[in-house]
Amino acid sequence: MISYDNLDAYCSTLPATHMVVQWGGAHVWKVGDKVFAIGGWSDGDQPYVTFKVSPASYEIMKEQPGLRPAPYLASRGMKWIQACSDESLSVEDLKLYIRESHRLVALNLTKKKMGELGLDPE
Repeated sequence: MISYDNLDAYCSTLPATHMVVQWGGAHVWKVGDKVFAIGGWSDGDQPYVTFKVSPASYEIMKEQPGLRPAPYLASRGMKWIQACSDESLSVEDLKLYIRESHRLVALNLTKKKMGELGLDPE
């Protein structure tokens, strides 16, 4: 599993991001003002990591060991997964999904907001 330090270091490399601590001490990463990754709510030193996925990825990932539909978000019909262990995803694969979550969330920003943030709308 990824550590808070590694999660924060990685997410900070993605374009136009910032982190806030909210919701009971979770590390909440945003692009613009939209959440793309959350680290927190675990019983140990390593956070559970929550991220947005495509509908197809969601259907596959929700059944994998160490992954689950993200509490609260998935119950509202959103396609978010929470990694609770490294049984199905290596740290490198988790980073790829976090990068994709960033991209998916950024695509839902307005073109104006994307331009203000220096993001390519493609």
